[in-house]
Amino acid sequence: MLSTEQLANLRLRLLKEKEELEENLNQNDHFGFERGHYHESMGELSSYDNHPADEGTDLYEREKDNALLEHYKIQLGNINKALQSMENGTYGKCEVCGKDIPVERLEALPNTTYCIEHSPDQMTSHKRPVEEGVLMPPFGKFDMDEKDENVAFDAEDAWQVVSQWGTSETPSDFAFTKDHYNDVSDEAEENEGYVEDFENFVGNDIYGKNITVYPTPQHEQYENALDEEGIMTSFGDLPAFEHDPYVEDDR
Repeated sequence: MLSTEQLANLRLRLLKEKEELEENLNQNDHFGFERGHYHESMGELSSYDNHPADEGTDLYEREKDNALLEHYKIQLGNINKALQSMENGTYGKCEVCGKDIPVERLEALPNTTYCIEHSPDQMTSHKRPVEEGVLMPPFGKFDMDEKDENVAFDAEDAWQVVSQWGTSETPSDFAFTKDHYNDVSDEAEENEGYVEDFENFVGNDIYGKNITVYPTPQHEQYENALDEEGIMTSFGDLPAFEHDPYVEDDR
């Protein structure tokens, strides 16, 4: 049960918050929504001579203003509702169950008229984009279970290729120095279409035999990288001829 002093303090807080919200709305002209088309708020007459990217930016800003305006209106509505409940003598009781709202909750959120169990804002949406319902993996819902992984060209590979054309990342965002500005993307060093470097220049026949190394620029880069590291292969040195080989042909 709220005391007279507590109720008076909460009323003052609500009135002050209401005054600040109304002043903010008047100062920013209700985010320009008192006018007609959003061009009016920017001084534009038409979209005809505007670049599509500029139009997209303006639309994003307009949507953001719309969200802020809606937030302000909800706050004002809650404040007016709380002030009205004070006039009716029902302030501090939940609209749903009628139980007393804890004083700590009212002090933290004086414009509420619900207890925490019946607050209408406690639901978190877990909805996914509707496109995922019609797109099949790997471009629909992602399954992070390793047992279902494959080496096919999937959504992650698609993003890596597209990101090479530019992202918001800059060279300063990476822990290691990039040799070329085109490599400023996540996992830019990852191979496309193959896993190991040598798979790009080594081939065999349809029976898995007659392994052949094809001279390509990638092969030259691979050899140079091994020489710089002083190793024979990327997975370690091969044993000397006097040692037992890794495998033996069946005789």
